[in-house]
Amino acid sequence: MKKTASSAVSYAVLAALAGTVLCPVTASAMSLEEALVATYTGNPQLLAARAGQRATDEKVPQALSGWRPTVTVSGSYGRQTIEQNTSTTTERKIGTVPQTSTFTVTQPVFNGFRTVHATDAAENTVKASRGTLVATEQAVLLAATQAYMDVLRDMSVLELRVNNEQVLRRQLDATRDRFAVGEITRTDVSQAEARHAGAVAARAAAESTLASTRATFARVVGVPAENLDWPAEVKTLPATLDDTISMAENQQPELIAAEYTARAAVDTVQQVRGELLPTVSLQASSSKSWNASDHDSYRDVQSLVATVSVPLYESGSVYSRIREAKSTAGQRRLQVDEMLLSVRAQAVQSWETLQSARAQISSLVSQVDSSRVALEGVQREAQVGARTVLDVLDAEQELLDAQVSLVTAQRNEKVAAYQLMSAVGTLTAEHLALPVETHKSAGHYDDVRGQWIGGNDEADQDYDYASDPEKQQPVKEPEGR
Repeated sequence: MKKTASSAVSYAVLAALAGTVLCPVTASAMSLEEALVATYTGNPQLLAARAGQRATDEKVPQALSGWRPTVTVSGSYGRQTIEQNTSTTTERKIGTVPQTSTFTVTQPVFNGFRTVHATDAAENTVKASRGTLVATEQAVLLAATQAYMDVLRDMSVLELRVNNEQVLRRQLDATRDRFAVGEITRTDVSQAEARHAGAVAARAAAESTLASTRATFARVVGVPAENLDWPAEVKTLPATLDDTISMAENQQPELIAAEYTARAAVDTVQQVRGELLPTVSLQASSSKSWNASDHDSYRDVQSLVATVSVPLYESGSVYSRIREAKSTAGQRRLQVDEMLLSVRAQAVQSWETLQSARAQISSLVSQVDSSRVALEGVQREAQVGARTVLDVLDAEQELLDAQVSLVTAQRNEKVAAYQLMSAVGTLTAEHLALPVETHKSAGHYDDVRGQWIGGNDEADQDYDYASDPEKQQPVKEPEGR
């Protein structure tokens, strides 16, 4: 209950600070959920990662092709002239038109278990790629969240800067009037002028910062940042630090990707080792040859041949590649160990960052309230001569600083919550229950895994997009090349 009350107070204070910036949601406002949906469906980085996943899926049917036969048809056509000249015959020339056609089927029977291990490696590579895709999805959605909250923060800060500039403008005018009647000194006027000039510069800087964050928002989300709405509190977070670490260890996508990459490296060792074993294949062929100038002359040949090949010495290349693959497998396993430590550390850091941000909000709400009360008191005391112009300016600056800090802390708390979700692997469209059809990597994989021949609609769409002349950018070739 205490956390809920604190959150309610902070929202109320922020609404008072930012005016219309943090107003209640309107019909035209874009919620954070809508921004995440737009990012999920249209972000080029995420779409490119999905295309890369589809390309990786093809490694499995490529590996499975080691079980399948190859079928070839060949033919030849030519002209041949034979000159005959012996002691018993006169010289003569014989013209022929030889033709041949051959149909061959080759079926691998045994290749040292290379196909088995190549398939295992490919399947683990696909699973690793899926983990990488989820990591990309999390990174993109987190970037969208950060961009969304940055725009909200900078809109609020700009509102505060504009209000402060207006207040200091009125303060400067009043100071000049008092100086004109001899109530204060020229020094007081200079102090008011300096503070107003600083407020003008701060407002200009805030406008520039907001323009920059709006540009970042458009780049990540794909739509302009208009009428954003301050999001509600995130509900689906781990309850304790132990829960955070446990979730991260079990479902953080980068750790999953590293694990399957390490398994694929072990499979690769076995695949290369298979090159030292014998291979067996069957080849069936049917061949026909004839002379087109003599239709009665032809020859049919059918054959079925079993071939056994036993490698005796491979010039040391295979053994070198085995050693290389073993070292790579060790490297990949050590990278998993390193990733596990990194995931744990990131989980702890994300948890502590969120707790710190929440604590700061509670303190800053009190600071804003106290600074406002202090300013009102200093202003009353200044009216009776007990305080100077500088005292009033300092009190106004302290209130402004506290307000800006509160807006920044509120932004940091929201971003920290989503960073925590990313650290434990739940910052995905599925876990967020976004109202969008989620991408299913298994669908494309199932379509192509057992495909023996032909194309694929998604691959065709990828190629059509890549080869579309309208998508090509009018880049200039580098000079001197």
